[in-house]
Amino acid sequence: MANYYTDNSELKFHLNHPLMKEIVRLKEREYTFKDEFDFAPLDYEDAIDSYDRVLEVVGEICGNIVSENAESIDAEGPEVIDGHVKYARGTEENIKALNQAGLMGMSLPYKYEGLNFPIVPYIMAADIVSRADAGFVNIWGLQDCAETINEFASEEQKEKYLPRVCNGDTMAMDLTEPDAGSDLQAVQLKATWNEEKQVWLLNGVKRFITNGDGDISLVLARSEAGTSDGRGLSMYIYDKQSGGVTVRRIEHKMGIIGSPTCELVFKDAPAELVGSRKMGLIKYVMALMNGARLGIAAQSVGVCEAAYREALEYAKERMQFGKAIIKFPAVYEMLSLMKAKLDASRTLLYETSRFVDMYKTYMHIAEERKLEKEERDEMKKYQRLADIFTPLVKGMASEYSNQLAYDAVQIHGGSGFMKDYPVERIYRDARITSIYEGTTQLQVVAAIRGVTTGGYLNQIRAYEAEKVSPTLEHLKRTLIILTADYEEAVKKVTAAGDNEFVDFHARRLVEMAGHIIMSYLLLLDTNREASFLKSTKNYIAFAKAQVKAHAEFIRASELSDVGDYKFEM
Repeated sequence: MANYYTDNSELKFHLNHPLMKEIVRLKEREYTFKDEFDFAPLDYEDAIDSYDRVLEVVGEICGNIVSENAESIDAEGPEVIDGHVKYARGTEENIKALNQAGLMGMSLPYKYEGLNFPIVPYIMAADIVSRADAGFVNIWGLQDCAETINEFASEEQKEKYLPRVCNGDTMAMDLTEPDAGSDLQAVQLKATWNEEKQVWLLNGVKRFITNGDGDISLVLARSEAGTSDGRGLSMYIYDKQSGGVTVRRIEHKMGIIGSPTCELVFKDAPAELVGSRKMGLIKYVMALMNGARLGIAAQSVGVCEAAYREALEYAKERMQFGKAIIKFPAVYEMLSLMKAKLDASRTLLYETSRFVDMYKTYMHIAEERKLEKEERDEMKKYQRLADIFTPLVKGMASEYSNQLAYDAVQIHGGSGFMKDYPVERIYRDARITSIYEGTTQLQVVAAIRGVTTGGYLNQIRAYEAEKVSPTLEHLKRTLIILTADYEEAVKKVTAAGDNEFVDFHARRLVEMAGHIIMSYLLLLDTNREASFLKSTKNYIAFAKAQVKAHAEFIRASELSDVGDYKFEM
């Protein structure tokens, strides 16, 4: 029987990262939860064993059920019946299998019937599910919306909704509208307080809503009459059981077909305010989107894994001119670079997840007691890192998922264009990853702060200070030289004192930082586990070419050159 966890040693490697000891200690409150909850771990080893066992269950279900249903779901898709979504048969089987295994609410606290797992093993599960079916993870993975409820909702709301998520209720986040895509400040769905019923009523339309007919939804709505910007928006919980929302249609999409992307009509739909009015976009959606972007990064890595494995298997079996095509340099070079990009994306994903774990756990501890100065400093440090690494990993991993899916089809040749092979579906599924939850261009807008504030450079210096084996010093030396190129490019662009010049070069600068950071993470992984050496060498060679090219372009550019790229309207 297939198991998508046990057949991938890289996952267990990242699960056992040294920082996990601190993450688990904090998450389990010095292992004091064992006195209150039956299933709380006794110590670090017990916790890791628990994560390992649960991930093995995820891997088994994904290898034998979710992956097997992927093609039929893609062909069948969901449909709208009487204003609500009916999932494809395979989707319903997937949900049932994961619910029966207790795999909802993985990161939610024990007291709400969750598993209290850190973000790392939850994201690892999303990685595994995405490899099996990138569309299905959009239904299962939206449970991370519950984190927003756990962070900002009242205790009464947490007690009402979080156990339902842990027991299998699906979720959605209703943000975008026909005239408000990435520009969420333009949201017009109205929230009106009904004095007679003592409830908020929602009216309007939402569009492009992933799993839009979920059981519990977080809805961004305009609560302040007469406003037109983000300061007039609030966040609400909508319960499908309350009625008032119908699915007008399911979008006919290129990929992730099993995931229903809905247009919703709200007519006096009752809802509950989350937190404070006017903070919907400014505070709550920002937290919600960061979690979603980390989830899309996990989806992207899962797609990379699926694409690489399909390409590798086909290249070993496909015979041309009397030998397997994997023997041809043009093919084995593609596969080697695919593996390097996969490993680089995954190590950045779990580094970012660890930063999020540290920051979020301290944040929850701060609600229980006053943090010591050292703890507050730690929280701020990891919050800063999480803020700049999240758009970086979403941008880099989603672009690589598209590249690997493209290469997988290419290695299959004409067969890859046919529906006989999974790469045709993988290729279509991959395309959305660099678009939704903020396009790559918007990730660059968020990530450029890490460049201009020196955040990326500071973390690169921290990686540089790590000791590595003498046999790896030559690779480290290459990265030190590339860092100097990056630093020079940043100085050149920022010294111009022109925001448009910074924006023009933003993607180049962010990619330079990303390549160097991913290279360092692979180098440090190799220092712990020699099996990463091949990917590390290949990725650093690739990164060197990319960084040098960007550095030369920036070095030769002048402020006046930007005008040559503009279009007259």
